[in-house]
Amino acid sequence: MTKPSKTSRSPLASHSAVRDHSPAVEERLYQDIYDAIMEHRLPPRTKLTEQVLCQIYDTARHTVRKVLSRLATEGMVDLEANRGAFIASPSHAEVKDMFELRNIIEYAVLDKVGREASTREIAGLRKMVEEERNSYLTGDRPRWIRLSAQFHLALAELTGNALLVDTLRKLVSRTTLMIAKTEAPGHNACSFDEHDTVLAALENGDITLAQEHMAHHLHLCEDRVRPSDDDHFDLRSVLGKSS
Repeated sequence: MTKPSKTSRSPLASHSAVRDHSPAVEERLYQDIYDAIMEHRLPPRTKLTEQVLCQIYDTARHTVRKVLSRLATEGMVDLEANRGAFIASPSHAEVKDMFELRNIIEYAVLDKVGREASTREIAGLRKMVEEERNSYLTGDRPRWIRLSAQFHLALAELTGNALLVDTLRKLVSRTTLMIAKTEAPGHNACSFDEHDTVLAALENGDITLAQEHMAHHLHLCEDRVRPSDDDHFDLRSVLGKSS
């Protein structure tokens, strides 16, 4: 009788090896958490327990840690020593500072873009704003939120300064997640209208007016930030749904 090979693996071991190194699982985990944060289904200070995430996604702890580290780099998650990972919850003082910095950066962005961007590049931004508006009107909230944040990054990308874009990405992500899910009546849908006024000024060659519209837009965004509640959410009720 042939003896089992010493290198043979059980089906369970083979499955474990595959799941531990699956890029698809890693990307789905990242996208699920990112979307849940941006859609406010996981509010600030929600704990992202590694063990629970491993169970939900049937993956290894190092995969979960890699995703949490990526989210932390983007400003979406705070990693606290000996406590774990939590959905970022900037203080009101930090929110104020972040919006002040955004104003400085995006003022400079508009100055450079207004002087150097082509008509075609500006037209590409207008298409994004139209998609943002359509997503809202058709009830596609996840896409609307992503496009609303992406508009600012797309504008910054026209400067050709990768470091500036990376800096702004963290600020945009961290401030967007602090905007309350339920906003004051009449404020919920105006992001694309505000973006539209910025583009209209750029198209007319009026950089100063575009900067004024952006400052007004960011002021309204800051005003939409509301104190977060202390509810605790079950990760299983939000993440890990069949794809």
